Amino acid sequence: MPDKNAAPKQYTSKDFDDDLDFGHDDFDEGLTLPDINTEPMYINIGPCHPATHGTFRVYCKLDGELIEKAGVDVGYLHRGFEKIVETKQYGQVIPYTDRLNYCSGLVNNVAYCKAMERMLDLEVPDRTQYIRVLVMEIQRIMDHMICVGTNIVDIGALTNFWYFFNAREKLNDVIEALTGARLTYSYVRIGGLAWDLPDGWKESVKATLKEIPKAIKDVTGLVKKNRIFQDRTMGVGMISTEDAVSYGWTGPCLRSTGSDHDLRKVRPYYHYDEVDFDIPVGANGDVYDRVMVRIAEMEESMRIIEQVIARVPDGPINVDDKMVVLPPKEKVHTTMEGLINHFKVVIEGAQPPAGRIYDATETPNGELGFYIISDGTGNPYRIKVRPPCFYTMNALKFLIEGGMVADIVAILGGLNVIAGELDR
Repeated sequence: MPDKNAAPKQYTSKDFDDDLDFGHDDFDEGLTLPDINTEPMYINIGPCHPATHGTFRVYCKLDGELIEKAGVDVGYLHRGFEKIVETKQYGQVIPYTDRLNYCSGLVNNVAYCKAMERMLDLEVPDRTQYIRVLVMEIQRIMDHMICVGTNIVDIGALTNFWYFFNAREKLNDVIEALTGARLTYSYVRIGGLAWDLPDGWKESVKATLKEIPKAIKDVTGLVKKNRIFQDRTMGVGMISTEDAVSYGWTGPCLRSTGSDHDLRKVRPYYHYDEVDFDIPVGANGDVYDRVMVRIAEMEESMRIIEQVIARVPDGPINVDDKMVVLPPKEKVHTTMEGLINHFKVVIEGAQPPAGRIYDATETPNGELGFYIISDGTGNPYRIKVRPPCFYTMNALKFLIEGGMVADIVAILGGLNVIAGELDR
């Protein structure tokens, strides 16, 4: 039995080495690291991992920390958007669009309704067009704040996350005052909007916009010339314009390569051609440029919002088409014609002529398009979604092979992949 009263043994460095016996005598100093690590390592990142920001899997073959080969599997989210909406009326599809890119659902609402209005040959009133631009640009800022804030925090800089999210919460309050929701809105309608702007809403937007430049200045001041941030992002996940286009990239990711392609300029809609704003572009197509392009786009969105607020005209917010838009409630409650009109729109819904149409909108992540086939009934025969994230994700294997494991996190965050758009 050991003596409990004995003084504890005093270890020297020699004793420590002898006790653990690392086998120094057997170690051949002539061996190199590749000689020792002869077996590759296979790891899974996801489908449930904080760094993936969604349900998908990245399967990697590693040589140490180097990614020799990678496989990307997006088949872990299937809500069946395209199949479900075949059983719904055209108007009932709107809540499902909220769940595509759930970081900016209002833009999805607008994109779908814009496509449907083209199929129905409807032009929404000017007031509605300007309000749609307002909410889309507010959501663009909010979406970019989520992307940049979480991307930088994934790399290890937590403070920036709070700077952007504090400002984003104030924008969220503005959107909630308009729509009554904070994530899935269903505010836009085919032919117009659910309701008009509340009193004082434009003034609230102006006041809230004053908070954004400070948040941007705080974040850029911490990371723009930060050596650690530059080392983690500059030259990481690089792609050329030609390769980006071949993968189907659009939006900020494409513009980070030097291309100035933006549907708001290329095929203007909703008076975007009458608003003064620039298209920020990068030069290297790396993670750093993708972050900085989004930050610059926030500033341009603020310019657009300020101009649009000054231009919003008075007038109706819905088209004058009884086959598409619900009648006012007072007519439903007081007249037989209003009640019948309400009944027909609810039961039968909009019925576009047989045919097909494709229409796209510039969303925060790029081109969101809807290819709609009508058979002349109240339900779509087929709706095919062209979500920007699905095409951006196709290039992930190309971007991460040959890099380090830590680069995967930085690259994924910069792509801003939203799993709701990967649903096939």
